[in-house]
Parts: sequence; C-alpha cells; structure tokens
Amino acid sequence: MNELPSDVGANGDKSKNIIAQLHVELDPNKRITAEQQHEHSVAIYDILDENYFSLQEHQGPYCLHLRTDSRHIHFDVRNESEQPLTGFVMALGPFRRIIRDYFEVCETYYDAIRTKSPSQIQTIDMGRRALHNEGAELLIDRLQKYINTDQATSRRIFTLICVMIARK
Repeated sequence: MNELPSDVGANGDKSKNIIAQLHVELDPNKRITAEQQHEHSVAIYDILDENYFSLQEHQGPYCLHLRTDSRHIHFDVRNESEQPLTGFVMALGPFRRIIRDYFEVCETYYDAIRTKSPSQIQTIDMGRRALHNEGAELLIDRLQKYINTDQATSRRIFTLICVMIARK
C-alpha cells in the first residue's frame, strides 16, 4: 500500500506535488541491455503517470533532471518553466551493496524467465523485489532533508539510478 506523505493537504490534493517532467541523462559511452532499457522506459512512464514528489520550500509541479558521474547522482529540480529551484548531489556509496546485489538478482531473474519453472521465477522475483524495496527505502532516507516522496516514486527513481550506473 502506498501511503501519502504527511505534507499532502487535508483534501488529499497532491496535484502540485508531482514530477511533471523527467530528464535522465544516460552516459552515451555505456551500453545498457535490452532489459535495462525496458526498465528505464517503464520507470519513466510510471513516474510521469503517477508520483508524489515535493520540495520543502517550493511548490510544484516539478521538472526533475538526473545525471551521474558514476560516484554520485545529481538531482536538479526545476519548476515547469525550467527555472532552477534546487540542486543537490547524493553519494552512491551507501547504495553500492544493494545495487550490486540487485544487478546480480536481476541477471538471475532474466535468465530464469527463459529456463526455469514459474515457481522458481517467483522465488527469484521475491528476492529482486525485496532488494528493490530496500534500495527505495534507503533513497527515501537519504533524500528526506531535500524532498518528500512516496515508496512507489522512490522505487522508480531507484530503478533509474540502477540503469544510469549500469556497466553493461
């Protein structure tokens, strides 16, 4: 279940607390797999379809730009007119273990889809989802001094971060 963060108004209106535009800068020198490209596309689609994202001191809707230098993720948050509101850099060090394990489980999962039974695939997928949730929770914790977001939006941003730093 997705609970709305505490800064949603009493009437439940969160229409201003959204990412309305999303730009993800992928390194053109890094190749990503077809599966990673699919995850990237689905995450962007899902974020733009439904998300919760709010800054402490500025109202949305927001335009979020993400890029990486392989050790950090750069968040550049703008208003709908592309005027800068805030920017911050988040170190990836605390995510390294989760991301490494997530990549390994994803590789196993994609291989299993082709060769394993549905029950084996389901078991692997449960592990994949658990790591994804762990990454999303860590992301929420690391971003809380800058932004508020919900679990679903954090999961999708975590997916984008994983694709951005993928090495294949």
